[in-house]
Amino acid sequence: MRGRVAPVSTESAEAGVTPNPFEDGIPFATKLSQLASERRDDTAVTDVALDGTAQTLTFGELDARANQWGRALAAAGAQTGSLVALAIQNSQHLVLAALGCWKIGAVPIPMHWDLPEWERDRVRAVIDPAVVVDEQTRWEFEARAAGESQEALPTAVSPTANGICSSGSTGVPKVILNLAPSLWIPAQGEPFMANWTPVAQPQTIMVPAPMYHTNGFATFLFLLAGDHLVILEKFDAALVLDVIERFSITNFTATPTMLARIAARPDVRQRDLSSIVFILQGAAVMPPSLLHTWFELLSPEQIVTAYGMTENLGLTALRGDEWLTHPGSVGRGFRDTEIRILGADKKPVPTGEDGDIYLRAPMSAGYRYLGGAPPLPSTDDGFRSAGDIGHLDEDGFLYLVDRRVDMIVSGGANVFPAEVESALAGHPGIADVVVIGLADEQWGRRVHAVIQLASLDGESPLTEQEVIEYAKGRLAPYKAPKTVEFVDTIPRTAATKVNRSALIAARGG
Repeated sequence: MRGRVAPVSTESAEAGVTPNPFEDGIPFATKLSQLASERRDDTAVTDVALDGTAQTLTFGELDARANQWGRALAAAGAQTGSLVALAIQNSQHLVLAALGCWKIGAVPIPMHWDLPEWERDRVRAVIDPAVVVDEQTRWEFEARAAGESQEALPTAVSPTANGICSSGSTGVPKVILNLAPSLWIPAQGEPFMANWTPVAQPQTIMVPAPMYHTNGFATFLFLLAGDHLVILEKFDAALVLDVIERFSITNFTATPTMLARIAARPDVRQRDLSSIVFILQGAAVMPPSLLHTWFELLSPEQIVTAYGMTENLGLTALRGDEWLTHPGSVGRGFRDTEIRILGADKKPVPTGEDGDIYLRAPMSAGYRYLGGAPPLPSTDDGFRSAGDIGHLDEDGFLYLVDRRVDMIVSGGANVFPAEVESALAGHPGIADVVVIGLADEQWGRRVHAVIQLASLDGESPLTEQEVIEYAKGRLAPYKAPKTVEFVDTIPRTAATKVNRSALIAARGG
């Protein structure tokens, strides 16, 4: 059935996941209407362009225009269960299109707008959407919506709340459908920091990441909780600091690369960051040197690190003060997430020993892939693994080593790129680094570092040997790069992800 998903149970396919947490949920569309009734003139969404120009929508305007967009999408062929591809960057149009989908029970799937056209076409073919909102049609939908009624639509629930296009770097494109229906529950709007200390609401949340990424798209749940979203059309470190001061931002979520670029701004220590209650870091392991920088810019008690995946298998998290007593950890199970470390035989390994990370969480409704990707490994009692490797300490804190798919076998030894990258990222002369494995007659695969140098006034740029020696001073010698390459810029998506397989292929495999 083209462009549609059938209604699904909110119970995971695996055994062991009990009561349905969404049983008393409120349809997203109804929740937005309630906010419009109660807080009609309060600002709901602010969209900030690269030049600082801002546009705002109140909750009343947001609800009325979402009704219009819902009708426009329905006129184009979308209905309950229809898949709607949103191939546009952060904007009012993206917000209205997503909310319009939920108004009619359709399923919004934000797409990577910053991919080459041939790759976007490949992802779109996997989705096979009923309706596409892209850079051309967004204006047609805006015009069509302007002529539609602003009145409330009949109550509808999307059978799956949304899809997210995987940022994985290999194989066929993968679209991950979140099997939770578009039903809002209070737990979805609970601030991350509330796990440690009360947080005042409504929050003013900056969205610096592209909303095709799960961390960006998840902020819709906070919008429905009544928080104000300040959405950057594109990430820019200087703009981030301006927006924090201008809108008194209380929190935001960012990747380590984004946080490194913000911290590298020459005026960062002179800027007013006093409105920030906390920041949340996700998507990759944070280099210790960068964490310490942010501890100085704010405080350890204001930095939260989280580990999870788009498939929503569960979450771990810890605050900076906990990291200081468990350096390198990504936290303990968050909101009742359970963690197991299993060997290849799916039996538990001893504390402190690396194995495959399996998670189970009551809030997880499960996932389904579009595109033919095989399901993730699971246990009979509902634990699932995304292929990451790590271990637990005696206090139950998780330490992430790397993804098994990225592991480099060099001279018969296992080398994890994330560990090497974290070590090299601490050098002040290195602005960005990606570590890959390249074919090598002697080593099988050699550890190769691709490095973007920082601009340091009056200092000579690093040499290949200096990079290798620096790594050997912080890692076992066999983990240090065998070769180093310097580039002007490391190619990253707007979500700051890097395509390792493309880097490897470009260098002969």
